[in-house]
Amino acid sequence: MPSVPPTSDSVSCPHLAEKHMANGSVEVEINADRKWIRPDLPSKCTWALGKAQTDSPHHHMELKRNPKILPDILDKIGDTPLVRINHIGKAHGLKCELLGKCEFFNAGGSVKDRISLRMVQDAERDGILKPGDTIIEPTSGNTGIGLALAAAVKGYRCIIVMPEKMSMEKVDVLRALGAEIVRTPTNARFDSPESHVGVAWRLKNEIPNSHILDQYRNASNPLAHYDSTAEEILEQCEGRLDMLVAGAGTGGTITGLARKIKEKCPGCKVVDMWFKTSDQESFEMARALIREEGLLCGGSSGSAMYAAIQAAEDLKEGQRCVVILPDSVRNYMSKFLSDKWMVQKHFLNVEDLQERKPWWWNVKVSALSLSAPLTVLPSVSCDQTIQLLREKGFDQVPIVSEAGLVLGMVTLGNMLSSLLAGKVKPSDSVTKVIYKQFTQVHLMDNLGKLSRILETDHFALVVHEQIQYHSDGSSSKKQMVFGVVTAIDLLNFVTRERERRASGSGDHEPSERVRHFSAS
Repeated sequence: MPSVPPTSDSVSCPHLAEKHMANGSVEVEINADRKWIRPDLPSKCTWALGKAQTDSPHHHMELKRNPKILPDILDKIGDTPLVRINHIGKAHGLKCELLGKCEFFNAGGSVKDRISLRMVQDAERDGILKPGDTIIEPTSGNTGIGLALAAAVKGYRCIIVMPEKMSMEKVDVLRALGAEIVRTPTNARFDSPESHVGVAWRLKNEIPNSHILDQYRNASNPLAHYDSTAEEILEQCEGRLDMLVAGAGTGGTITGLARKIKEKCPGCKVVDMWFKTSDQESFEMARALIREEGLLCGGSSGSAMYAAIQAAEDLKEGQRCVVILPDSVRNYMSKFLSDKWMVQKHFLNVEDLQERKPWWWNVKVSALSLSAPLTVLPSVSCDQTIQLLREKGFDQVPIVSEAGLVLGMVTLGNMLSSLLAGKVKPSDSVTKVIYKQFTQVHLMDNLGKLSRILETDHFALVVHEQIQYHSDGSSSKKQMVFGVVTAIDLLNFVTRERERRASGSGDHEPSERVRHFSAS
């Protein structure tokens, strides 16, 4: 290959110089002490097809072979790796050996795969679950994914009933696996007919040949861990284990593990102590596990590891602590893994992320020129609300009670789609299509916070709260709705202010005006 002559770009840059080598290659010297080898030069590899491996210039590693082809993906549940935690324990001053049982390596991404498969297998063995039957389960998500995975492979219909607050990642995975999803109010008590448990049992009573395997009371839940997870840990640790730390939800994991491990290692501490962790601690530790150990685990794993750091303080050098890391980060990509979400939920300070803020960052929301708000009472019908939005040219509107409390939002698109799908009638109250998962900002919040919110949300509701004191000495909270703000409102403000500054009409910060509107 002929040598490549210097280009005009390379000549014009004083920091780069090309050196033409005898073999035709060109090296680019950067500041004379660093070199760049062009990626489009002929290969110098001496390997050729048919040559003996011993003559290869490369180092070859032996393939770790699986002894057989798995019959289906369900065989990839269990036998998860036990990994040494190298940095976090030392950073917190632990003397013991810290090990993580990586349950997110299960086929469905969590420790719940084990109990889901075991419950299905035991129900089949006992003649409860038959071909063509329906599996229904109230769950926060991971057990649902495990059951949906088993149902997809085995051919069962699967209905998962879950609270509204669960992440969209979980919902998307469940739908991809063919599960049907029923959402319930997040704030419903577990024993309420509207809760995910109550709705699941109502569905069971209405659908023939349907079964709730019921992870909360099913003995297959702890048995899955007694028979497999605990045995794996004991084998991987060669019977030497001083402490085991696991989270407790239904109690199945901790119960099954503790019973087997206490049988084999009576001196090992498990249910001997309890620790509580906050969301803040859990998310920060989960992020540390990802960043410092390369373990792509979820929030529950962070919670377990945070508790383990506290629990293992007194363990000595040579002792061993195993932590169950139950879940994968896959289901939380839009939550704690996201800086934006962490800031919105006040788990992370904006100041920690934004070193150089634009001039408008600390301007208050009250500086925006928001349109007078349109609000709707909960007694108004869907049909009336649609007509109102069309007349006014709005896409969404807050639903506010007589007392002034914001109950939620409704959007024109959601109402129309609900009507077309037959979920609601035109005469139904607008509360039937109310949307409660929206973000509020206050007049004295800054535009930096608002901009973070609008990166993920289509709009935010601007409110001002007032405390009203009554003659009997009591007090109540009243919310005044100042408007609905979108990214367009923020963009218009920034553009207008930039033009004003450029025209020389003033280079000071915009005035912060509080606009008082009465609800209409």
